[in-house]
Amino acid sequence: MYIYPDNLKSKAVLWLWQLRDIGIIGFGCLVSVFALVQLGMLLPIVATALYAFLTIRFEDTSILDFIKYACAFFITKQQLYEWKLQPAVHSEPNRKQVDK
Repeated sequence: MYIYPDNLKSKAVLWLWQLRDIGIIGFGCLVSVFALVQLGMLLPIVATALYAFLTIRFEDTSILDFIKYACAFFITKQQLYEWKLQPAVHSEPNRKQVDK
């Protein structure tokens, strides 16, 4: 008996992260520990923890993806707006008043 995932084209996920993100977080942890021990710098640990938090995946999207999409929509991608003049439309047609 074979058990297949629901979506065979989806990316590999381990716990809450994609495997690529796990590799980046692991490498970042190694560099962070080295920087803390040798140089006394705390910034790499903060950057690695922030990246780990932003790449947590829920329902195939992450906070980092949402931020990328929002920046693309509001800042980097050109928005196209078309303005046209519409002919005047009367809200009420001309009616003759009938007196009884």
